[in-house]
Amino acid sequence: MQKDIYDRIIGFLQGASWAIVLVGALFTFKFSIILGISFAIFSTIIYIIISLFLILLLDAFHVNKERLQEAKKQTKLLEEITQNS
Repeated sequence: MQKDIYDRIIGFLQGASWAIVLVGALFTFKFSIILGISFAIFSTIIYIIISLFLILLLDAFHVNKERLQEAKKQTKLLEEITQNS
């Protein structure tokens, strides 16, 4: 099955988001370690939570697009059924 451009963009953004989460968590920890280990761990966890929330938003866009496509298919089938009856 061939993907359209929207699916490719969302897939790329999801992959890039995971990379940003990993690299960003490392940098957040490295740069905040000078303020103390507990602050570094806390700030890294906060960064990861916010980043994962943004990844969930990307996934929600993908799910809503699939839902819209399925609704269009069902509408087309229902129109065909009503025309044949």
